[in-house]
Amino acid sequence: MISVAILGATGYTAVELIKILLRHPHVRITALTSREDGRSVDQVHPSLAGRLSLSLENLAPAKVACRAECVFSCLPHCASAKIVPELLAAGARIIDFSADYRLDSPGVFQKWYGEDHPDPGRLGNVPYGLPELFRSEIPGATLVANPGCYPTSAILPLAPLLKEGIIAPEDVILDSKSGVSGAGRKPKMTTLYPECNESFAAYGVGTHRHTPEIDRVLTLFGGKATNVIFTPHLVPMDRGILTTAYLRPGKSGIRAKDVMDALRDFYAAEPFVQVVETLPATKDVSGTNNCRITARTVGDRILTISVIDNLVKGASGAAAQNFNLLYGFDETLALI
Repeated sequence: MISVAILGATGYTAVELIKILLRHPHVRITALTSREDGRSVDQVHPSLAGRLSLSLENLAPAKVACRAECVFSCLPHCASAKIVPELLAAGARIIDFSADYRLDSPGVFQKWYGEDHPDPGRLGNVPYGLPELFRSEIPGATLVANPGCYPTSAILPLAPLLKEGIIAPEDVILDSKSGVSGAGRKPKMTTLYPECNESFAAYGVGTHRHTPEIDRVLTLFGGKATNVIFTPHLVPMDRGILTTAYLRPGKSGIRAKDVMDALRDFYAAEPFVQVVETLPATKDVSGTNNCRITARTVGDRILTISVIDNLVKGASGAAAQNFNLLYGFDETLALI
């Protein structure tokens, strides 16, 4: 049994992670942390009543490491990187949900997050936890950067096509729609029910912090810098992301069949990526760790459409996938 702790255990991704780990035959949850300590976990997450009897505690990193071999950090950006060095020094392995280790440059981090990175020496040296693309880097790691939800939905369909030269890196337009849970559990004016219900709005146009993460990974696969325009939208549903990419062919004569064949070949052995002929919907993958992808050609453009559950494949399911790789378990264990 692997003992695990979850930092920042009050949020949506944390409760999703707890539910997954409770199904895992080799996991024992030993600590849940929050600055609002003292409450039992089922007071914060009523869906866990009768399933887990831990209380939330405000624990120092050294105490967390004493209780857990593996730590899932669901803390906000910068908060995670402030305690990761101490956890690593104490011998814990960490799967970090924040953006703190997804980028490779302190300057880029400062530009997009508006703060100096607390642990800049590790940037560029932490595996990016998208197993379908970086599986070989994960098993021996002590720290894994769990991907963002929007980047997962964008990178999975596009990375294989860039690698094969099927699409051009210079003109990538990403149009994404996300459920309200993607904004987190902390109340905000834009996510209050009367504000977002029966409404549909773009946000973070040209400024969304997932943009450099998408750019970095796509550049790795395309071999040259990408030019990404990324526009996210808030949709009045609980969960799910649908991303449509509008792309230019990388060479002449590309047909929709060529795009689909390339995607099918690349993901043929992947348990959680499904290349489908039908147009996928977010309900197709709700509650699962799956990503469904399809492609079309329209005029001189290639279109890809992908769907994920932002709380599972976009966060906690990916973390469990990374956990299984870290400890040598079947990658699909506890995941659906």
